[in-house]
Amino acid sequence: MSYQLTIEPLGQTVDIAEGQSILDAALRAGIYLPHACGHGLCATCKVQVLDGEVEHGEASSFALMDFEREEGKCLACCASAQGDVVIEAEIEEDPDAENLPVRDYPASVSRIERLTPTIKAVWLRLDAPEGMCFQAGQYVNLALPEGIGSRAFSIASAPQAGGEIELNIRIVPGGRGTGYVHERLAVGDRLSVSGPYGRFFVKKSADLPVIFMAGGSGLSSPRAMILDLLAEGFAKPITLVYGQRNREELYYHDEFLALEQRHANFRYVPALSHEPEGSDWRGFRGFVHEAARECFGNDFRGHKAYLCGPPLMIDSCIDTLMQGRLFERDIYTEKFISAADAQQVRSPLFKAI
Repeated sequence: MSYQLTIEPLGQTVDIAEGQSILDAALRAGIYLPHACGHGLCATCKVQVLDGEVEHGEASSFALMDFEREEGKCLACCASAQGDVVIEAEIEEDPDAENLPVRDYPASVSRIERLTPTIKAVWLRLDAPEGMCFQAGQYVNLALPEGIGSRAFSIASAPQAGGEIELNIRIVPGGRGTGYVHERLAVGDRLSVSGPYGRFFVKKSADLPVIFMAGGSGLSSPRAMILDLLAEGFAKPITLVYGQRNREELYYHDEFLALEQRHANFRYVPALSHEPEGSDWRGFRGFVHEAARECFGNDFRGHKAYLCGPPLMIDSCIDTLMQGRLFERDIYTEKFISAADAQQVRSPLFKAI
């Protein structure tokens, strides 16, 4: 059974199946609703129900309080329709958003490579001959077997790569999903991928120099974005400041050095925070935000900045960028929010970061 979901202020109506979340129905129709955690924890996807009835699902009482339910609010990521429904959402127009519909793709594992002791690259060949249409910086949900469920991973390859996408996956101690990928996933295995998801992509229409600040496996999205920009002939300066603990964990290092040689507008600044003293490392020693401050002389004005990595790294980079006079409207972050993250108190001054 299916119903009609009308989304205001767009005035667009889409089909929504019984039990399907409002967010999923919208994304599969190519309509972006603001969201973050996708599990009813963070309240980013809160919308107003103007007409009709919804089932609230597993929305946490912290993210959606009782009085808000009584006022007709719901969380789009876990609310489902019980009939025809009209909602109102805060939807901002973005000239750089392609608003691509989410689709399911059967895929096979075509290649696996160990990039570092803790990170593996997994290439998936999609059955769809045209591949997946996505914007560099977006992510997919990878459905894993044995009841593990879906896990979100950023796409590390550029959109020009065709019917194969690359994921860089760091093993998380005790994590069932990443543990399965690292210990049991094999070439030839069949998996299901859904996407593209996310609102993290380069604001190309701004036509400004860009800074990428990444740490750990947070390099995935910046790598895709950089490869995409260079393939398109983006002429403004591009800087990647990438941090790892030591040389052993620094991956795609040679690739970025080669790109720096081939493209005059690309600068690569690797930083190692815990490289042993006395090694032959000649690059920056310290953290990403410290390397960026030194590289730009603490002046980031006139740039767009894109941040990917652990929460502490992102927080430190935001502080450094703002001290260097780059502010919220020009700073973009990629966030995957856990239950613990969702409970943290955030300043009301910051909406986007």
